[in-house]
Amino acid sequence: MNSRGFHVYAALEGNLGLDAIREALPAGTPLRAVSLADVGRAGSELQHGADLVIVGCAQAHDEALEIISAANAQRADRPIVVLYHGSPNGFLERAFEAGADDLVSLPQSSGQLGFTFEKALARSRGAVASSSEGEMITVLGPKGGTGKTVTSSNLAVALALEGRSSVLVDLDLQFGDVGLALGLEPTKTIYDLATSGGTLDGDKVESFLAHHPSGARALLAPLRPDQAAAISTAFLREVFEILRSRFDFVLVDTPPAFSAEVIAAVDASSHLLMVGMLDALSLKDTKIGLETLGEMGYDPRAITLVLNRADSSVGITPLDVEQLLGRAPDVLVGSDRAIPRALTNGQPIVVAEPKSKAARSYAALAERYLAVPSIPVAVANDNGRRRLLLRKAS
Repeated sequence: MNSRGFHVYAALEGNLGLDAIREALPAGTPLRAVSLADVGRAGSELQHGADLVIVGCAQAHDEALEIISAANAQRADRPIVVLYHGSPNGFLERAFEAGADDLVSLPQSSGQLGFTFEKALARSRGAVASSSEGEMITVLGPKGGTGKTVTSSNLAVALALEGRSSVLVDLDLQFGDVGLALGLEPTKTIYDLATSGGTLDGDKVESFLAHHPSGARALLAPLRPDQAAAISTAFLREVFEILRSRFDFVLVDTPPAFSAEVIAAVDASSHLLMVGMLDALSLKDTKIGLETLGEMGYDPRAITLVLNRADSSVGITPLDVEQLLGRAPDVLVGSDRAIPRALTNGQPIVVAEPKSKAARSYAALAERYLAVPSIPVAVANDNGRRRLLLRKAS
């Protein structure tokens, strides 16, 4: 977990989950645990300065709901994580309505529980971020080979060509190809930044960025797969925060998985972009990806959908695509032999052949982000709180 100091307040039924909470928190984290049995006392003692509220219950659902409501009323910007054991009996929906951010079914390992706390804190920090921050677009695609890197690199360059400062982070930490797509030498990578020692600041992070002739910058992936282990989610969140303070647009190219690093990027984003391809397997995985984001609390309607090779003759009609995905793609990119030629030369298609159909599609994608203000990607309940993924014990 992030070692940055924070305070935790836990209201627990019979010390439910207390040992697991202690193991999940970084050593030395201030933790105040009270009994859920005395709900009046617990509610009145809620610490306004606590950064995270944890509520644990097995049977005392009504008392837990009072604590959740009191914590939410006191500070709506503070995350509330609810631990429960046994049958929820309709408790989950009521807890979300009261203001809970995440619900976790016990038992969970300390690592899983720690990640839940870390995720809740990261989302809270992102929710109160300064409006002066740049936009952050995380490019997703559950299936490999759909064109995420081509999309993200062309989008970053297209934004730069429109006079906006943009930086592309290669989050495929084992096999990232952003450097190849942009024709950039990986003299410095995200691994070098992570192992450089000392504190991070804007000037330091910028010194590790590669420069593209268009004006776009890139933080390149490690040179070897084993170097990925040196890059933590806490480090990534700090890097994202710094980059957003310095660039109009931060783009993140991701691997085909919902890993901890990808979830950290999703949580820090102002926009999500899903990339699919016109074939049955890719469309199936794209549908699953959109559904997964929906379960995590992100409104699928606010996720930009790009469909590559959209003019391929594979027996799938536009109506088939819309029926399968539950929506039409926002941007269609047709097959274009100019794209592999541009990749071979280390050039984005928007630079190599700007008048091609593919280049015009990526330029249209850039226009969507230039013309439209940030669209909240999170679903809010009646209290305006994010409804997050229900994490159930396997």
